Amino acid sequence: MLKSKHLLGIKELTPEEIYHILDTASGFKDVLMRDIKKVPPLRGKTVVSLFFEPSTRTRTSFALAAKRLSADDVNFSVSSSSVVKGESILDTALTIQSLGADLMIIRHSSSGVPHYLSRSLNISVVNAGDGSNEHPTQALLDLFTIRSHKKDIKGLEVAIIGDIAHSRVAKSNIYGLTKLGARVRVICPPTLMPAGLEKLGADVFHNIDEGIKGADVVMALRIQLERQSKGFLPSLKEYFNLYGLTGERMKLAKKDAIVMHPGPMNRGVEIASDVADGPQSVILEQVTNGIAVRMAVLYLLSGVKQ
Repeated sequence: MLKSKHLLGIKELTPEEIYHILDTASGFKDVLMRDIKKVPPLRGKTVVSLFFEPSTRTRTSFALAAKRLSADDVNFSVSSSSVVKGESILDTALTIQSLGADLMIIRHSSSGVPHYLSRSLNISVVNAGDGSNEHPTQALLDLFTIRSHKKDIKGLEVAIIGDIAHSRVAKSNIYGLTKLGARVRVICPPTLMPAGLEKLGADVFHNIDEGIKGADVVMALRIQLERQSKGFLPSLKEYFNLYGLTGERMKLAKKDAIVMHPGPMNRGVEIASDVADGPQSVILEQVTNGIAVRMAVLYLLSGVKQ
C-alpha cells in the first residue's frame, strides 16, 4: 500500500513504496502483452488530465493507462477552458472535482502546483511534471526499465548527462536511484549544474568521458531550451561536441550498459542517431513501460481494494 493518496514526487516515497509500484507494474506489463489489453479494476472511475504544458509521451501514456484499466479518461483542454478567462487553477481543479473526477493528473510549468492542489482537493492528484521540480512517473518507468535489464538496482553505476539544472527527470531519478542503492553520476557543463546537487547524493562530473567510464546505465537528457534564458550554452553544436552521447563515448561504459532517454530526443544535440537506434538503446522500451507503470500508479491511488 502507498501511504499517501497522491503521487507528488519520488522524494516522498519510501524504497518499499517504490518497489511496490514496480512490482504492481510488472503485472500490468503482462496485460499489455495480451491480445485484449484491458482489465476492469477502474471501471466507473474518472481520470482527468490537466496539462498546462505540451506533452506527447506522458499525456498519451496516462490516457492509455486509464483506458487499459477501464476508467473514463477526460483530457481537459486548457486553451478552451475558463482559465483563459482568468479563473484560478484552484477553482478550475475544484470544478473538475465537482464534476465527478476521481483522479487528477496535472502538469504545470510552475514547481509546486500539484502539491498546492493536493492540499485543497479530496481526490487523488498525480504529478505529471511540475516546473523543474519533479516528474515522478518518468523516474518510476526508468527504474522499471533498469530493473528489467539489470535485475538489481542496488550497486549500479548510473550516469545522467545533460541539462541537470532545468530537469525534473534528473531530480526524480536521483531520488529514486539513490533510495534503491544505486550510485548516480551527473554530467553537464558547469552552467547547467544546480548548486548543492551533491547533497542529493550524486557525484558531479564536468567531463563526459570520466563520467560514463564503467557505467551500467547511461541516460541522456533533453536540453530544455524553453526553460533556459540565454547564456547557458555557446551553441548546440559545441554542446554535442563536448557532451553528446556518441558511439565512441559509449565504449567507455560497460559492454552491457544500456542507453536511456526520457524523450523527446534532439538527435545530434544530446545523442547521436546510431546510439539512439543502436542495440544498447532501451528508449522505445521506456515508452512502453510507461503505460504499465502509470497503470500501476492509477490503480494503487484509486482506492480499489488490493
